[in-house]
Amino acid sequence: MSSRFSRPAHEYELLPRASLEAEDFPELQRHTSNSSWLSRVAESLPFGVKQISNPSTYAHYITPRRKKRSIIRLIIYSVVSIPYILLSLVLIVGAFFPSYTYRPAHYSELRQRSLESAVPGRANIHNEKVFIAASLYEPNGTLTSGAWGQSVLDLVDLLGPENVYLSIYENSPDAGTVASLDRFRQRVTCNSSIVYEDLDLATLPRITLPNGETRLRRIAFLAEVRNRALTPIDTAGVAFDRILYINDVNFDPIDAAQLLLSTNVDASGRANYGAACAVDFINPFKFYDRFATRDIDGYNMGIPFYPWFTSAGSATSRSDVIAGTDAVRVRSCWGGMAAFEAKWFQDFTKLNDPSPPPNNTQLATPPAPTDPNEVLAKTPLRFRVEQENFWEASECCLINADLTYLRTGHALPADAGIYMNPYIRVAYSPTVLSWLSLTRRPERLYSLVHDILNHAVNFPNYNPRQGEEPGKKIREGVWKYDDPARAFLPNATVADRQGQWVDEERVSHVGGFCGGRFLLVMNDDAKEGESKWGKILAPSPPPGS
Repeated sequence: MSSRFSRPAHEYELLPRASLEAEDFPELQRHTSNSSWLSRVAESLPFGVKQISNPSTYAHYITPRRKKRSIIRLIIYSVVSIPYILLSLVLIVGAFFPSYTYRPAHYSELRQRSLESAVPGRANIHNEKVFIAASLYEPNGTLTSGAWGQSVLDLVDLLGPENVYLSIYENSPDAGTVASLDRFRQRVTCNSSIVYEDLDLATLPRITLPNGETRLRRIAFLAEVRNRALTPIDTAGVAFDRILYINDVNFDPIDAAQLLLSTNVDASGRANYGAACAVDFINPFKFYDRFATRDIDGYNMGIPFYPWFTSAGSATSRSDVIAGTDAVRVRSCWGGMAAFEAKWFQDFTKLNDPSPPPNNTQLATPPAPTDPNEVLAKTPLRFRVEQENFWEASECCLINADLTYLRTGHALPADAGIYMNPYIRVAYSPTVLSWLSLTRRPERLYSLVHDILNHAVNFPNYNPRQGEEPGKKIREGVWKYDDPARAFLPNATVADRQGQWVDEERVSHVGGFCGGRFLLVMNDDAKEGESKWGKILAPSPPPGS
């Protein structure tokens, strides 16, 4: 044979045996005597199902090294996938199960009427009489010359100028604010009272601390200016149906009309409440006005994001929020904008009295009664301040407590007609307001995390007076210092703070659930760089006492 046809032996390869070869020669197939019934069944099934019974198919997953690698990969993939899972949940819930987005039909009808027509009063089909009040502090007139002022004017138009009385009270305005208020007055189309003055803080009641120092209580000041904004209600010559109190918040005028006229409507189509509050936000997620808000059991709020209330007690308020109602049952709320049933705030003996409002130099806040419950014996209802040293409560919470007692005759009713309306949201900046329609959509996802965090930080806080009925005589221990003047010095020692516990008797009163053991004061002569507000904690005995 020619050498050109010869090949080295190592260049030749054995061809792989074709699968047909085994089929053509069944005697070549290996037979085993230990095949299981599972393998026999698997072999008869198509699509490689027989591999299920073959241990070699998955044996490489459970070798020690591969098993360790698989667990590590699983952990890494799980951690990496968490943001994507959460994002998917947010998108799905926000798109298909949004929170407080699809409003009841009567809300949509009011909005549609408001947008499709320019007729004044188009939102107020029952021509309800509304008293709008605001006590402001606005450097350089930023509120009345900006979005806030325009929103108020638009709200007046929606309600009908003939149905509205607008009262604005401004304390200690600068020159820019005075000019802005004067311009705003010219734009108002309804009856109004726009008052600005330099309130003499020396006329306000002061509190004496244990060391003899006197301070102005912050709540006394806030109650006074709020009451001054209410002053014209008795001389306006109108029996009002509603009062709307507006803080320095950014809001949608249609939302404000819905709060007034759509919250908890009854069979006649009219809103039914003693008070109804918006929900205010300091950022797109954070609820702001926790000091004035209490759930239906009197507990203060939890971590300040949805659903806001804790699961303590009956958890009724929390359940109402999660259920999506427009009338969340609470014991107190404010939320930057609050509507009230007006009859409790009017002195009807003065309804037709043509005399002008009282001189603004006089105090609008009634003097403290000897009996703390006397304030509830008669109308008109007004904002007030607690009289006890080192027991502080928001004037906005106390007004709801007093209103509840007047409406029901009880301090702790199961449903006082005080509602928070989470459909109505306001904010302390235009940017935050613009985000609220979006950030509310995935809120349903927060409730479990919210509950866990509340338990972690021990919310709600304990309030020893939460369940007190008014008029009861209660004895409680109070620490009395031997030398109060020295005990309150910044460098006071344990020896300086010696004293003893003394039992004292007090009479419980309405609104105990609003308070806490501290004192809020004003620095009425604040210098450059000094804070205008201060908080003083209640005196506590030295360690070991």
